[in-house]
Amino acid sequence: MTDRYGVIGHPIAHSRSPIIHMLFARQTGEDISYEAFDIPPEALERELRRLVKEGLLGFNVTVPHKQAVAEMADSLVGQAKRARAVNTVTVTTDGSLVGDNTDGIGLVRDLRANLDIRLEDQLILVLGAGGATRGITPALLEAGPAQLTIANRRPERAEALAEEFASLGPVQACAFDDLPRQPFDLVINATSAGLHGETPPFPGSIIGPETVCYDLSYAMTETPFLAWAREHDCRHAHQGWGMLVEQAAESFLIWRGRRPETAPVLKQLR
Repeated sequence: MTDRYGVIGHPIAHSRSPIIHMLFARQTGEDISYEAFDIPPEALERELRRLVKEGLLGFNVTVPHKQAVAEMADSLVGQAKRARAVNTVTVTTDGSLVGDNTDGIGLVRDLRANLDIRLEDQLILVLGAGGATRGITPALLEAGPAQLTIANRRPERAEALAEEFASLGPVQACAFDDLPRQPFDLVINATSAGLHGETPPFPGSIIGPETVCYDLSYAMTETPFLAWAREHDCRHAHQGWGMLVEQAAESFLIWRGRRPETAPVLKQLR
């Protein structure tokens, strides 16, 4: 009998997770199906109960549900314990929800293994203070940066995250308008800046000739943030395709006990 998995979010039609997991299944010979479920926030609890009742064995979680699912989970394990945001859920035999988070592991693996980007002793800036930032911050701090700065339009959200994760490494917070007028080694965009036609609200001074820019978003064309970064002469600009595939592989490992090869899948997506 085919085992069912899926991804929940709102909206979700753009998700490439079903393609990725079916490529993983084909590569490993695992008998699974993987579907996308568009669930608005107000229907989250009801729809999760329905999916569990229908036999879903696990699911990924994307915007805007990562923190809400963390609160609903019966237990949190791995990085989800620290992040209090969930992107991977395993449904146990008694219907309990076990939440984990593979976002940070996936991002760091893409940066180091696929893109050969150094994280140790670097000045790293994360733009945004939502669920995505919450998910990646512990792994970034564990990588040993000289300083991690979290910036947000509303500084109090960034400050709350910095205080929460202060025990893991050197982290500080500020508003976009108060960003240091100096370039960072790595700038990670975890916002939707520019997606609706507006100019990304960040000072160009955060970009220098050696700055690497990384957008957690991905698209078939260049994202607005990366177009802005190139206009400010960054060294390299990368979309989040690699993180998407790497975090999916970690989820697959949790569910099936096998970690698929990511390079051929990433090549096919690109």
